[in-house]
Amino acid sequence: MNSSDPNNTELDDVVVDTSGALTPVRNRIAFFSLLGVILAISALVGLFVTPTWVVKQFRVDSSTVEEPEKVVAADQSGLTPADIENYQKDGTEPKELKVLVREKDAEGETIFAQVTASKHYGLWSLFPALVAIASCWVFREPLTALLLGTISGALILQKYNFTQEVLLPSLASVKAATILILYLWLLGSLLGIWARTGTAQAFAEWTTKHFVRGPRSAKLVAWLLGVLFFQGGTISTVLVGTAVRPISDQERVSHEELSYIVDSTASPIAVLIAFNAWPTYIQSLIYVPGIAYLATEDDRLSFFFSSLPLSFYAIFAVLSTFLLSLDMAPLLGKRFRTAIERARTTGKLDRPGSEPLAFVEPASQKVAVHYKPHAFDFIVPLLLLTGIAVGSYYLYGKPQVELAFSSALLVAGSIAMIRGMSLQDLMAGVGSGMQSVVFASVILMLAVTLGGMTQAIGGGTYLVEQLGNSIPYWALPTILFLLAIIISFSTGTSFGTFAVTFPLAMPLAASVAGMQGLDNESLYVAICFACVLNGSVFGDQCSPISDTTVLSAMTSGADLMDHVLTQIVPASFAALLAVVGWTAMTLFFC
Repeated sequence: MNSSDPNNTELDDVVVDTSGALTPVRNRIAFFSLLGVILAISALVGLFVTPTWVVKQFRVDSSTVEEPEKVVAADQSGLTPADIENYQKDGTEPKELKVLVREKDAEGETIFAQVTASKHYGLWSLFPALVAIASCWVFREPLTALLLGTISGALILQKYNFTQEVLLPSLASVKAATILILYLWLLGSLLGIWARTGTAQAFAEWTTKHFVRGPRSAKLVAWLLGVLFFQGGTISTVLVGTAVRPISDQERVSHEELSYIVDSTASPIAVLIAFNAWPTYIQSLIYVPGIAYLATEDDRLSFFFSSLPLSFYAIFAVLSTFLLSLDMAPLLGKRFRTAIERARTTGKLDRPGSEPLAFVEPASQKVAVHYKPHAFDFIVPLLLLTGIAVGSYYLYGKPQVELAFSSALLVAGSIAMIRGMSLQDLMAGVGSGMQSVVFASVILMLAVTLGGMTQAIGGGTYLVEQLGNSIPYWALPTILFLLAIIISFSTGTSFGTFAVTFPLAMPLAASVAGMQGLDNESLYVAICFACVLNGSVFGDQCSPISDTTVLSAMTSGADLMDHVLTQIVPASFAALLAVVGWTAMTLFFC
């Protein structure tokens, strides 16, 4: 066949165009087919699967009963075995899911108890969480995954008006408003002012210029900046990487070393110095009925901070990067040591044949014209933020994070205007800062909604019934740690992992502690909590699809997979030490 024939050429062109369009068409078909299957299964479960009701009773100290007039006799609670049997037969639900009752004990004395009712749909109770996890694996996009999981849960609960019956009640809650104000308004505005004034970058460059005298001091400054920028996430990786890299390149620090330090002092530090948005978000996911120390928001925040010393992985990860900064790291792996030797002896900062990523600063993050940034502008708000958060924690037992961020924001804006920045430029910085965290804020809101949905469908209740007696208590912390790692590594998000895992793990941990007669239930639950928290951070930190992993490589000038493969060895060693620590704590102190 003559290739010069115009008809043949035209035919060839048509074939090429058609075949080139097949892949996206198939992807769309696969997406909508999967979506249809998920929605159909969820709707059918809601229509045809009868939920099982579980009633639990917890004794209450009479001195804590604030409204005695609302206490009812046990047989009038509406949650007696006969009542529950009727609900099961009729397909109806109790009017009240939490009732305070009084009854007589064996000695004839009046006692008070909290009776709670929860339902589950058997194995289907885990379906929305599994949908969210699987969707993240398939689509590599957390917002879509969380939305699908939430819609799946709504259909199971037969809440078909998704906006009115699911989103509005969730987003109108105090916990959602708190997260929105703290994360979107306060944190976003502060980061925007720091970006517009360039003060955080100026502080990092000033520190680097005055303290770097060789490879070790360059790495040590990077580690110290990672600790100081304890907000974690993108702000830490971008500031530390871009500020230290020019000097560390001169001192022959390999890009694998710098990217590891940048990445491993982002989220791990945000866990250990948690005077940021994390506690407010996480506390909304760890409520367990009947557990006094998880009853109120203040109780859960106190539990969060009291559990931080058990964050063994975060501690070992930060310690590991500190030892690397001093050239004293005990276990790095052959690939990592080769990179260090290559940089020191040949000056080649990247592996031959590698493809280093490049970071381009967004236009919205440029410093305002005619404004001269100074390290002082950053130090004062940061010290104020840290001082108020830490001080209020030790004075009142609860860090006043919102007050800390509000004060830091007010002072940062005032300093900028006093030093010559116009109000228009300042507000432009605030606006760009808020825009930069809008997407993350939406993810947080959906994560909270999914967490509440998982609780309402009874995922935790089902796991407690199935596994409460069968899992050895000493093995559960490790299992939860590995589960969180798998989810977080596969999805590239720690916050999404929190939303899926905590509502399932916390009731299970409390149940295992009670059913297996542990002496120190609160410590055991705190260990399991720390395992989920640290497993999520480890998986996110080491995942090649995580934003912090990618940004750490970009700002350090490293090849992405070189960063991932060199980091995995010391990070895994830190994880192994953490598992040993948690297991020992469980065996000897619980």
